[in-house]
Amino acid sequence: MKKIILSSIVLLGLSGAAMAQAATDFASVDLDANGSISLTEAQAIWPDLTQEAFTAADTDGNGELSQAEFEALLAANPVPAN
Repeated sequence: MKKIILSSIVLLGLSGAAMAQAATDFASVDLDANGSISLTEAQAIWPDLTQEAFTAADTDGNGELSQAEFEALLAANPVPAN
């Protein structure tokens, strides 16, 4: 019985980690598949992300995040655990 419970806990942990990984994968966040992340797409994983913070992350000033800009934002602001 203890093995079953432990196995279940491990599986739940792994599936949660996989979900978090998928949520932070650039292609998964780029819902319209245009090669960049809009403020709306970014707010899907960072609900409290402000326009000001998004603009600061948008280092080339084109109004969207490239993969490099997204990865820099992700490194500085890990996605909150559910």
